[in-house]
Amino acid sequence: MRAAHGKKPRRLAATQSSPLPIAMLPRLCLLALVLALPAGAHAAAPAGEPVKIGFFMSITGRDASFGEAALRGARLAIDDLNAAGGILGRPAQLVVEDNRSLPGESATAVKKLIGRDRVVALVGECASSRTLEAAPVAQAAGVPLVTPASTNPRVTAVGDCIFRVCFADPFQGAVLATYAWKNLGLRRAALLVDASAPYSVGLADVFAKTFSALGGEIVATQKYSGGDKDFRAQLTAIRGTGADAIFLPGYYVEAGLAAKQARELGLKATLLGGDGFEAPQLLEIGGAALEGTVYSTHYSAESPDSASRRFVAAYTARHGAAPVGLAALTYDSVQLIADAARRAGSTDRAALKMALAGTRDFPGVTGRTTLDENRDAQKDAAIIAVRGGRLVFVETVRP
Repeated sequence: MRAAHGKKPRRLAATQSSPLPIAMLPRLCLLALVLALPAGAHAAAPAGEPVKIGFFMSITGRDASFGEAALRGARLAIDDLNAAGGILGRPAQLVVEDNRSLPGESATAVKKLIGRDRVVALVGECASSRTLEAAPVAQAAGVPLVTPASTNPRVTAVGDCIFRVCFADPFQGAVLATYAWKNLGLRRAALLVDASAPYSVGLADVFAKTFSALGGEIVATQKYSGGDKDFRAQLTAIRGTGADAIFLPGYYVEAGLAAKQARELGLKATLLGGDGFEAPQLLEIGGAALEGTVYSTHYSAESPDSASRRFVAAYTARHGAAPVGLAALTYDSVQLIADAARRAGSTDRAALKMALAGTRDFPGVTGRTTLDENRDAQKDAAIIAVRGGRLVFVETVRP
């Protein structure tokens, strides 16, 4: 996912089917233990020096919905790890930095987490642009960084310390274009792109190439800058093109506002988007104007997978609402670091990096994760549609 929008970052308080290969069984058993422990039940209490995992996100500011969801997922993972005995018998601790959705602050946050807090690994960001700010710092220090949802291909290209547990934009863009053409019967697409965001530009490029290759026509490309609230000029230009689809590879705020303004201008084109649409505030902002909108994301809380069902139940019991995909991906990011430490038998940063690179079939709540030679995850995409004022899971698309 994601690209972003200065003062110093604010620090928050830390919180403590088919037969399976034999080598995977301990990991599956541990995940089952972590997710299945009843309330109040604990394995042997972890002891000793805590294993610190750094977390940097947009917990406040323009993209706070993303950061809040990610923090909830990370904290649940830490609590579950400690209930199951910690990491190599030591307590897991989350050290949190808030970049306040501001450009330039993620690098500062990561420098603090690495130099001051001596974290063994990092989890963050959701916005590709903010992860791209932080990744060179982590790479230079030799600290593994796992991003839950930064989908721009350049993120993991920074170096061998950078990993992602989500799919990347080349897959997501192709999925959306193919679904629009084959399943929705759309033939003329207009692009509304945040020219300041690597996430938006990259996703638009893949969508356009795939849609055109299928026989579709890109009838217009209009640009905006992150934080804009008025899209009427761009939408008016699109209105004269006969577009039956508007692809907006941006975030939930822009999506909701653009949908309302498009309907006010009489545009009936189907609104399409990527994982940046996924936030509870999407429907609050866009309301009825979003009816018929379709977007792709990483995970659906409606998944029938048993590990996912247990995660959804635990998350809902704690927060009173089902998790969005970013919460689940961040939960898996923290658990993947713990799994790497167990496989390495160490929390040494270099050992963690090697173990993360060797991840194969990690059984997370968002599905099985295998990291390829570029440290990218091969994961399914979920198609979500707005129907009757609700976000409805439509189908899963495999790589």
